[in-house]
Amino acid sequence: MNSMTEASQPVDSKAAPLVVGIRFQKIGKLYHFDASKEPELKPGDYAIVETSRGVQIGQVVQRLAEPPAPEHGSWKAIERKASAGDLETYKGWQKKEVEAMIECRAAASKLKYDGVKIVKAEYSFDGKSLTLLYNTEGDQEVDLENLRKEMQRMYTKSKVELRRIGPRDVAKILGGLGACGLESRCCSTFLTEFSPISIKMAKAQGISLDPAEITGMCGRLRCCLIYEYEQYVEARKTLPKRGKDVVTPLGRGKVQDIVPLKQSVIVYLQSDGKRAEFLKHEIEPWDELEALRRKAEAPCDRHENGGCDCGKANYSDKVKTDD
Repeated sequence: MNSMTEASQPVDSKAAPLVVGIRFQKIGKLYHFDASKEPELKPGDYAIVETSRGVQIGQVVQRLAEPPAPEHGSWKAIERKASAGDLETYKGWQKKEVEAMIECRAAASKLKYDGVKIVKAEYSFDGKSLTLLYNTEGDQEVDLENLRKEMQRMYTKSKVELRRIGPRDVAKILGGLGACGLESRCCSTFLTEFSPISIKMAKAQGISLDPAEITGMCGRLRCCLIYEYEQYVEARKTLPKRGKDVVTPLGRGKVQDIVPLKQSVIVYLQSDGKRAEFLKHEIEPWDELEALRRKAEAPCDRHENGGCDCGKANYSDKVKTDD
């Protein structure tokens, strides 16, 4: 009976597709594709896919058990799992990329394109597209049409394109020592995308605004400024600001500095002119305590002409008593 019931249940013909995440660069953005045609694809495998920049080969880094809904239409299907021959072809294109980059640098020098840095060359997997990535000094726009034509003349079998990238992307590609002394920069080690960084992030963390302290090797604000920024913002919400009068176990004082992650403040004590550190639970705001004191000492404003039963003396009675 149970077997008949199970057999009679309808089969869902619209099963969820197998979606995999693929990267085209070692530390690059993740793109999602439908791998239903290759259900055995696993992280570490390579696959051939069609992209807006032509046919590409990328590495599978994840299989999604619950894939998000695609932004437009449906997920693009992968062409096939890369074979051993495909991987050899890929290595061959990588060698040619280095050659194309060197040729482009020589051509740029010959054409007197000062201030233009050719950073990398990228071939599509089928070799039909050759993209040359470059950067310029400052924000100046440079017309590189003559350079593109020269490279197109040299590489007739590929469509040549020059694409400008920012200084952060340049640092990501070139790699090298980080400003903090680590052997690899964050951008070339694990950052797949760049977040907006602002000077207020350094201020919130009490970091020196000296350019040498907050500027990365790319010449922009360091990406690491964002790592602990939210924790500092949340910690500061519960601490008094600098210049605030507080009451401590050693007397009244003024907040001179804040240690957010430790949840403590440095206070200048009025009694002996020294500085001392107190945890958040050891201090109280002086203005709030003063307001409570004044309220406690104020006459009753709810009972007129005597007869107060709330613990406060009527103001007129108090005046008579004082007289």
